[in-house]
Amino acid sequence: MAKEAKIGVINISDRASKGIYEDIPGKACVELLRKWLISTFSVEYAIIPDEQAVIESTLIEFADLKECSLIVTTGGTGPAPRDVTPEATEAVCQKMLPGFGEQMRAESLKFVATAILSRQTAGIRGQSLILNLPGKPKAIEENLSAVFPAIPYCIDLIGGCYFKTDSEIMPAFRPKKS
Repeated sequence: MAKEAKIGVINISDRASKGIYEDIPGKACVELLRKWLISTFSVEYAIIPDEQAVIESTLIEFADLKECSLIVTTGGTGPAPRDVTPEATEAVCQKMLPGFGEQMRAESLKFVATAILSRQTAGIRGQSLILNLPGKPKAIEENLSAVFPAIPYCIDLIGGCYFKTDSEIMPAFRPKKS
């Protein structure tokens, strides 16, 4: 029996974790995934502060215990002192995938000059792909749209769940079988 497909969404924000701000980025991310994917999946969800130890433990929990094939984080990717999401991601991953961050920054630069300050990244922990996204819904959609076609195949390669997209709105790249 195939394991249940799970996606982890983690909003990393001091203020949202304290209830000062509404959790708009995390909700926007889930909405995009539900729009693009036609595969059935459940969502593991968390709103946590910008604390490296908390981010690391949540990523480990979502990957190792909750068995999320895809884990997306929102926020904490800028140059400010409390922005430590990429450091936490690197600390828990066995392999880093710098192409994801490079592509997201290239796409963001089409819209805003300050995209060069962003430090989005991605990496693999076990059978989980961890992807760091910015914290603004518009930037989340721009960044995630730029890299999402490669995500289902990447998850295939690391032994995660099979995700199928609605090819009319978000085509996924998978090589043709020979």
